[in-house]
Amino acid sequence: MSAHSITEPSSGTKWIAGILVVGYAVVTLIPLLWIVATGFKTPADAISYPPKVVFDPTLEGYVNLFTTRTRVTPEQLEALPPPEGFAEEIVRSYGMVIAGPSRFGERFMNSVIIGFGSTFLSIFLGTLAAYAFSRFKIPLKDDLLFFILSTRMMPPIAVAIPIFLMYRELGLSDTHLGMILLYTAVNISLAVWLLKGFIDEIPREYEEAALIDGYTRFQAFYKVVLPQAATGIASTAIFCLIFAWNEYAFAVLLTSGTAQTAPPFIPTIIGVGGQDWPAVAAGATLFLLPVLVFTVLLRKHLLRGITFGAVRK
Repeated sequence: MSAHSITEPSSGTKWIAGILVVGYAVVTLIPLLWIVATGFKTPADAISYPPKVVFDPTLEGYVNLFTTRTRVTPEQLEALPPPEGFAEEIVRSYGMVIAGPSRFGERFMNSVIIGFGSTFLSIFLGTLAAYAFSRFKIPLKDDLLFFILSTRMMPPIAVAIPIFLMYRELGLSDTHLGMILLYTAVNISLAVWLLKGFIDEIPREYEEAALIDGYTRFQAFYKVVLPQAATGIASTAIFCLIFAWNEYAFAVLLTSGTAQTAPPFIPTIIGVGGQDWPAVAAGATLFLLPVLVFTVLLRKHLLRGITFGAVRK
């Protein structure tokens, strides 16, 4: 009789698990793939019924996303020189000319500055606070940790009006600094709680050995604790960036021009005769890329961070 492991799944179980994982992945990816495909459709194909799965791809959506167009008379159109590049060729086929670049590039850069800026600040402050809660005896530590966590439970709409009034008085409305500080305040509770769990798993003996060797407390933290906590910092940074990158309510309420991010701008893209769905889909596709790349680059740390401390030796 062959030995049977109670921890090793059978081949049938592996097949069932594999089918479920693949099925879940397909269902999850279908909306994303549809958005990507819509970005390469014409406006007519994007709203056709029944929906078109097979279509002639075009870059019209991306051209409309990055340009501002204006309509001209047929006589003016005929008097223009031949179009230079595919963008002008596409626009002129609709009896229009390119008047200049759109504001999508500015809004996209605002998202990059605010998203990554608030993520860096959240991780920086959260790591210091988590280390203090993990290593030092702080009066009312449990109460303070609960208070920090409670800020995450509060729905944003509950504080939207007070924050709007406060930002208006302080001159932080529609500024990069104001949005970075706001997203940092929201994310820091998540950062503190996640990072405290990771730092708790790092043995104190490592720091004690460093202190015996003559390191200061800060040197022990910088050279011993931080490298050990790199996995937790990377996974926490991903979650903080995802929130700041996708946040919509505060961005709509507190920004309108200078610091407006991409989420409130993309739905306002208007084309000929109404909403330009290919341009909206193109903007959504490009908007997904930075977070996707950031997550892929840190995927090993993310997987290790999720399981960190789950198995004890």
